[in-house]
Amino acid sequence: MVQAINAAMRRVTPLAVYLAGLLPFLWLVWLVVHGDLGADPVKRVEHQLGEWGLKLIVAVLAVTPLRRFTGVNLIRYRRAIGLLAFAYITLHLMTWLALDIQFRWGEIWADIVKRRYITAGMLGFALMVPLAITSNNRSIRNLGPKTWQKLHRLTYFAALAGAIHYIWLVKAWPIEPVIYLILVILLLATRLIPQNRSRA
Repeated sequence: MVQAINAAMRRVTPLAVYLAGLLPFLWLVWLVVHGDLGADPVKRVEHQLGEWGLKLIVAVLAVTPLRRFTGVNLIRYRRAIGLLAFAYITLHLMTWLALDIQFRWGEIWADIVKRRYITAGMLGFALMVPLAITSNNRSIRNLGPKTWQKLHRLTYFAALAGAIHYIWLVKAWPIEPVIYLILVILLLATRLIPQNRSRA
């Protein structure tokens, strides 16, 4: 069964993953054009972009445990998923900056300092920037595989920051943000389970 899944996935190119990753964004565009985003469309777009970014970060974290514990190998798609996550988080941030706060920089800096959910979100974004910049073969060659791998462990901290940002944002304990945080913690915990061969 696992071999059949891996064989089938080998026919799926990373480009197909990028194209599939655009679908939630295109759906949001459709909703904007048709005015189906409710009373506060900016907040709805901002929330949806951020949530999709977090979903994709969780998917990135799931790739290695999935291969290790089930044998299903999606490693070739991890870069595409990670870059899509960064794209959605960047759009989430730009929606907040441009449409919500409207580039009122004094208010922006005050919020980053005073509002802990924004502090956590900005930290998560800052950690993702070097990951996105170095998500290419040239960076692997220049940095060396071991250094590159260590750098990309920043993903763990970015994922935690994103999940914490979501929980603090809602100012309560609804189930959805809690589920994301639990998933991130569990996926990170799998890295602590001893294994015979170390994998990224």
